[in-house]
Amino acid sequence: MLFLLLAISYMLRVQAEAHQAQEIAVHYDQMRADLYRELEKEFRSDLPRWNATIDEQSLTISFHEPEVLFQTGSAQVRPRFKGILTDFFPRYVAILMKDKYRSSIEEIRIEGYTSTLWRSGSSVDEAYFGNMELSQARTRNTLGYVLGLSSLTDSKAWLMEHVTANGLSFSHLVLRNGVEDQFASQRVDFRVRTNADARIKQIRELVSE
Repeated sequence: MLFLLLAISYMLRVQAEAHQAQEIAVHYDQMRADLYRELEKEFRSDLPRWNATIDEQSLTISFHEPEVLFQTGSAQVRPRFKGILTDFFPRYVAILMKDKYRSSIEEIRIEGYTSTLWRSGSSVDEAYFGNMELSQARTRNTLGYVLGLSSLTDSKAWLMEHVTANGLSFSHLVLRNGVEDQFASQRVDFRVRTNADARIKQIRELVSE
């Protein structure tokens, strides 16, 4: 009898966990859809002239014009990209900091990617780690530039808690017909991570206590 009661109790707790996790998943799916619509509407006319795209599922805004972003082999943000960032980032932040999204945002990731190109004669390892250092320096400089914008002074404390710079070398190449597109692989992404996974984990821990 005791075993049966324990089994029933366990099943109820598992069902409760599954139900709460499902509710959170539905909530975050709706939030992601709403956030995508706002971002797409805000930047609809800008994305083509910036040679940028927005991905609905990952909420990633990608800037694809390497000649605009940085000089080859350099981590210095080019003037034209600074102009784009000055226009883009405050408007981007204004949406993310709305009450309906702000508490759900875990991280705003600035991600830098390179192609496999590196110094002639270098090994794959040398190219990978060389590009890792370059992409990290580029994203740090991008982060430093946007945090220094005077229009974001009032939001700086929140941004410093949530925005990160991530150099990823050529770990996510853009392929065309199975072949690396070296031009498209060089890009800078702004990606939003929500705290949905953390919330679901927290519920599971509470239910299992």
